[in-house]
Amino acid sequence: MGCMDDRQFFGYGSLVNRATHTYPRTRAARIEGWRRVWVHTVLRPWAFLSVEPAEGAIEGLLADVPGGDWSALDLREGAYRRQAVAAVLQECGSGEAAQVYSVPEEHADAPDVRHPLRLSYIDVVVQGYLEVFGESGATGFFASTAGWDAPVLDDRAAPIYPRHQRLTARQRGFVDEQLDAVGARRIPIRTS
Repeated sequence: MGCMDDRQFFGYGSLVNRATHTYPRTRAARIEGWRRVWVHTVLRPWAFLSVEPAEGAIEGLLADVPGGDWSALDLREGAYRRQAVAAVLQECGSGEAAQVYSVPEEHADAPDVRHPLRLSYIDVVVQGYLEVFGESGATGFFASTAGWDAPVLDDRAAPIYPRHQRLTARQRGFVDEQLDAVGARRIPIRTS
């Protein structure tokens, strides 16, 4: 079987965690000339990951869009716009045509206390990177993502992220260590 398919997407956040979706034939890959960035948009109440052109590369997963029907994925990624990218497969080094979702610049804003990052979302993303790329790849996730100065809502005990996953104690410890290393500021959930 060849490596080429033009009906695939590049996931760089929660889509790297295979437990959050059922997309077939996921494969480790990278895209050059991009970085992840935390953004907020009026289209969603919470901050989340996007990508923007930048020096360097990011790792993620390529996955097929079943039957080439983008509607379900477009719905899941509603605040994003799709665009064409070239990805390189880890398994065979071939160039691949794919689509990546990013928040349009005109809708993107910096996260803030009213629109923080969610620890339950970060947990899911990092768990995916640990499982696919190991500790070095998960450390690379933190290094290749901008915006860690945004507040992180510690919702781990009562996850807000709808596709949250249970982490092992080791995975939680890794996430906590990396957040400390990038200077992330955690804020507690307010209970009234």
